[in-house]
Amino acid sequence: MSGIDMETQRTDRPAPGRPPKQWYGELAGVAATALALGLGELVAAATGGSSAPLVAVGGVAVDAAPTPVKEFAVAVFYTYDKLALQAGIVLVLAVFAAFIGVLAMRRLWYGLAGVAVFGMIGVLASATRPSATWAYPLPTVAGALAAAGLLVLLRRTLPRRAAVSAQDRGDDTGPDTYVAAQGTHTPVQGAGSPSSEAGNSVLDGAGQPPGRRRFLALAVGAIGAAAVAVPGGRRLWAQRVAAARAAVVLPPPSSPAAPLPAKVSVGVPEVEPFVTRTADFYRIDTALTVPQMEPKDWRLRIHGRVKRPLTLTYEQLLARPMVERYVTLACVSNEVGGELVGNARWLGVPIKDLLDEVEPDDRADQVVSRSVDGYTAGTPTAALRDGRDALLAVGMNGEPLPVEHGFPVRMVVPGLYGYVSATKWLTELELSRFSDFSAYWVRRDYAALAPVKTQSRIDTPAAGKRLKPGLVMVAGVAWAQHRGVAAVEVRVDDGPWQQAQLAAVPSVDTWRQWSWPWQATPGEHRLQVRATDNTGQVQTGQVHEPLPDGATGRHTIKVTVA
Repeated sequence: MSGIDMETQRTDRPAPGRPPKQWYGELAGVAATALALGLGELVAAATGGSSAPLVAVGGVAVDAAPTPVKEFAVAVFYTYDKLALQAGIVLVLAVFAAFIGVLAMRRLWYGLAGVAVFGMIGVLASATRPSATWAYPLPTVAGALAAAGLLVLLRRTLPRRAAVSAQDRGDDTGPDTYVAAQGTHTPVQGAGSPSSEAGNSVLDGAGQPPGRRRFLALAVGAIGAAAVAVPGGRRLWAQRVAAARAAVVLPPPSSPAAPLPAKVSVGVPEVEPFVTRTADFYRIDTALTVPQMEPKDWRLRIHGRVKRPLTLTYEQLLARPMVERYVTLACVSNEVGGELVGNARWLGVPIKDLLDEVEPDDRADQVVSRSVDGYTAGTPTAALRDGRDALLAVGMNGEPLPVEHGFPVRMVVPGLYGYVSATKWLTELELSRFSDFSAYWVRRDYAALAPVKTQSRIDTPAAGKRLKPGLVMVAGVAWAQHRGVAAVEVRVDDGPWQQAQLAAVPSVDTWRQWSWPWQATPGEHRLQVRATDNTGQVQTGQVHEPLPDGATGRHTIKVTVA
């Protein structure tokens, strides 16, 4: 092989320790996008957490997702559905970012145009958020400018060469072009190229030209900075709200919760406790990230079909007489035997008192509650005025509401699924009519009226467990909020229904523990449970999915006794 062929072959290969050139564009695009997201999060710490580009675009994605997609996400990812969505958005962004980076390395203006497109998407998403202010687009604008600047810098830092012709590959004139001839290679100055080509043609100690070393340092540094800035920006805003929450002193209730009965528990360790630990209480909502609101900024506006509209501050709400009650909440997405249900001690102001004060129009059959992030729920006005303990809750299990459960204020309404009654981060109550307005989930094919269905669950033994013959305690919980559980029955295989022992409860608005002693015999067995509410309605065995108004069926498990 001639010297020319050997040299041409050698110069066409990347230097040892140097990544293939085709990856520079992808890396530049990812680094620029990461920097944009990180800076956006930091700016959003001042303008509001919901204004961050990732949060704003993700919120639009959540709102636009079809109902089957939402149900699939909850079924597959459970309470981690928002995390899965954010991971998916980041993955899609990374793919498009890499494409933009490749464009920028070939034609700078192509890449900058791609950044501008992403910037416009972010600005539109943030500006159209329900809680948007004039400052909401600022994080996206700042991030887009930073991304564009980094692309320009990376492109100028990296010396690119072509074996024959830069133009043939679509490269701009400007970077160094190395020509192989007669067994040697000579740097040829391109128009507008830096004056340091000689330095760039010298390998550093790592086997890379200094320009490439600077490129990698900038790109990796930007990605690393973003990895710190994204959680850091969110933490800055969250710390402010956490400090404000810690300073809240809840008033004593004028109507305390009744003392729990001595036998509120059946005494079986594996059964869900009567009071769910706050840290274990389920969370299902449409918020991509937890809305952060300081009490000093909170306002509740009650308006619509009323004679006397009312606006309350947080301090004014705390000054009102408080009621404390144990209430069980359940999510409409809860499958039969599922865990999207919990019981807590809530402190709050009766909604009935506030509605009486504003004097609703007799035709206002719906109260539309709105969250700070724009979520809406429609609750029957009658359910809020019929004497049940429907509350604007400010406390949960003896403490101010946790931020993820609605701080500063949320709704708690016994007997209705959460999607029509349990709005978190509440800022507005509008008296309306069902015929005039359809709330968030109703527009997505869920029922407008959603009383909680009678349900029961086997907590122990666990499905699939291997048991020893002899006495086995079968136990769990049952609920039929605002009607109460009158009886629970268990059967083995297709045998007769056996009456379970019920624990005591403080009211009809909470779930109820139950237990049944089973003399287990060897073999594979099927255990099934059903409950009866205080109206005499027996839990149906007909299986139905959660859409449109809650799942039905009987919780059934299989165990092996050996």
